Amino acid sequence: MTAMGFDAPGGPEVFRPETLAVPQPAAGEVLIRVAFAGVNRPDVIQRQGFYPPPPGASPIPGLEIAGEIVALGDGVGREWLGQRVCALVSGGGYAEYCLATFDHCLPVPEGVSLAEAAALPETLFTVWHNVFERGYACEGETLLVHGGTSGIGTMAIMLGKAFGLTVIATAGSSGKCDAARALGADLAIDYKTEDFVEEVKTFTGGRGVNIVLDMVSGDYVARNLHCLAEDGRHVTIAVLGGLKATIDMALVMRKRLVLTGSTLRARSAEFKALLADEIARIAWPLVADGSVRPVMDQTFALADAARAHARMEAGDHIGKIVLEVAGG
Repeated sequence: MTAMGFDAPGGPEVFRPETLAVPQPAAGEVLIRVAFAGVNRPDVIQRQGFYPPPPGASPIPGLEIAGEIVALGDGVGREWLGQRVCALVSGGGYAEYCLATFDHCLPVPEGVSLAEAAALPETLFTVWHNVFERGYACEGETLLVHGGTSGIGTMAIMLGKAFGLTVIATAGSSGKCDAARALGADLAIDYKTEDFVEEVKTFTGGRGVNIVLDMVSGDYVARNLHCLAEDGRHVTIAVLGGLKATIDMALVMRKRLVLTGSTLRARSAEFKALLADEIARIAWPLVADGSVRPVMDQTFALADAARAHARMEAGDHIGKIVLEVAGG
């Protein structure tokens, strides 16, 4: 099979095609003929040399795929052979075939294209776990999402609105703010021209938000804490603005704030299976009925993975970038 790999970390240009043996599924695994693979920020960070795959994972980038199950490991029912699924994987998505743990797969609903399906797992699993499990989001609360037009941001807006949250999003241009509002954001703030702390205070009547979903970290953290209401929750899922933050712990105590965060890739297979099961029961019906669909930016051929990464790094995209491997 053909896969897109690299010999050494670097810019998008380090990608090159390589020929690998088609992997064989172990017990509890399935082999998927990949139709499309999602492109995510962790893929970029891995290519840059700052996010190595966990032990046992494929060194090929790619954390989400969609396609057809073509081989089964022991313990997987024969009825799944030939089924269209999308899957959260720990690596290997930028290839014609990819292994997935069966319990990390979700069936592709009728009316959802395989390109859309490939754009769902990483963002949906991440947002569900961090906003609703770690952030304890409840109907009627207010959520602040940074990077509101990223893949994560667009999913957070849609899921938040679907479950009764008021959603505030930040974005880097008036056009991106328009896109966030079109998705349902109750307030969109251009962080390049507006002070999001002051805008949040004004919008909430000084109360603040209940949850911040933060992908920036760095000096944003201190500002985020000023946006939080009493008993607010700050959830960090990326550190694009820096690894370290200086915060006022007296403010944390006075407001009784909770600071948490997570990464998904290195979590155990058992954890991801439980997460997939919860999503299948609670959130996946919204995908099936059309209430939640990924916002699609651009599709690139597998051989053009470098161009896909360059687009993501430029920051001009709105929604999800995917690679077309075999189509469908």
